[in-house]
This record gives sequence, C-alpha cells and structure tokens, in this order.
Amino acid sequence: MGHSPYTVGEVMTRAVVAIGQEARFKEIVETMGRWRVSALPVLAGEGRVVGVVSEADLLPKEEFRGVQPSRLEQARRLDDVRKAGGLTAGDLMSAPALTVHAGDTLAQAARTMAFKSVKRLPVVDAQGLLQGIVSRADLLKVFLRPDEELAQEIRTEIIGRLCPAAADQPVVTVTDGVVTLSGTLRDPSLLPVTARLVQAVEGVVDVRFDVTGPPPAGQERPSGHG
Repeated sequence: MGHSPYTVGEVMTRAVVAIGQEARFKEIVETMGRWRVSALPVLAGEGRVVGVVSEADLLPKEEFRGVQPSRLEQARRLDDVRKAGGLTAGDLMSAPALTVHAGDTLAQAARTMAFKSVKRLPVVDAQGLLQGIVSRADLLKVFLRPDEELAQEIRTEIIGRLCPAAADQPVVTVTDGVVTLSGTLRDPSLLPVTARLVQAVEGVVDVRFDVTGPPPAGQERPSGHG
C-alpha cells in the first residue's frame, strides 16, 4: 500500500554508554550510576556487541553474600551463582546479546522485548557494531504522533487507495489516537482489510467504524415514503 511502519532507527538513542569485557565490577556499578542507566552493552574489538550487563546480572553478588559454598552448589539458579563470583563484564554479561537492526520495525523490536522479557535492546549494523540502543519508552514514542498526522496518513495511504473515488470514501477522524471511520463505504467487504491496515499505522490506539453500505443496486436513496 505504500505505507511504511516506523523503524527502530527512527526512535533509538544514538549516544550510548558502553563498556569493554575487562571492565571491573565496581567500574560497571559506577558507570550505571553516573549515566543513570540500568544496563550497558559490552563491546569487543572495534565496537562489536558481545553481551549486555544489567542490574539483574550484578545483584547476585549481593544476594548470595555470606552463603556457604555448599549451599551455592545446591542452588537452583546456577547462572546466578556463577555471576555472584564474577569480577568483570565478561564474567557477568548475558551473552550472546539480544540485538536489533535500525531497519527493523517497532513491532519486531517490541515482540523481541516481550518474548525475552528485556527492557532495551542494542541496535547493531550488519557487522554487529553498536549503532544505538532502543528501549520500551522509545517504542512508545509513536503514540505521541499528532491526531491530524495520523488522520492524514490514513486518508492518503489507505482510504485514498482503497476508495479512489472521493464520493466513496468514509470520513476519517482521530481523537487521542483512536480512529473512527464514518459515512458510507462503497464496498462493505473492505471493512476487514481496512481495519487491519489502519491498525498497522504506527501510533494508532484503536479503530472504530460507524459506516453504512451503499443503496442496493438499481435503488436510489429514498427521498420520502412511498
């Protein structure tokens, strides 16, 4: 249809704080505190993302403080036990890193975050080099699009293509991201596809219909009772 969804590259943060694999535990904590972030990409070589260290990766150090070695060996969360003894980012990081590309859609990034229960994803190029980072908050930016901007895109890219004749086009209104199509729809069978296309527009919260079909063939709209 010509409509292109917003991409990760359009909402990601490009200035990213990152660390190397040899960064020490205290340095990691200090960096998180200084930059007010809860996770840091871990880089190797010239900037290739090899993992991510989050607050969750650091907490086992405190959680298992004072626990007897024999009890550690019996712990069910063996990965957390391993991280409790970690000293560097390479020891502590979650690897391989979950990443996305700048050209990925926001829906792809959102599905990855939801499926893997993560709050942010490093954005990398084809070589795995760090380009930015995208967070849950970044993905929600699309819902700040102005209502009129949404309405104009729907009129031009969807309604105008499905119903080329102006007389056949329903009226598009948007209020707080909720789209309402009202009036007459030339072909009621277009309702399902219209709903899918409108819902796919980035920033749309919901789609509602208040439309009627055209008069039966050979019948004009009645001017009175007969």
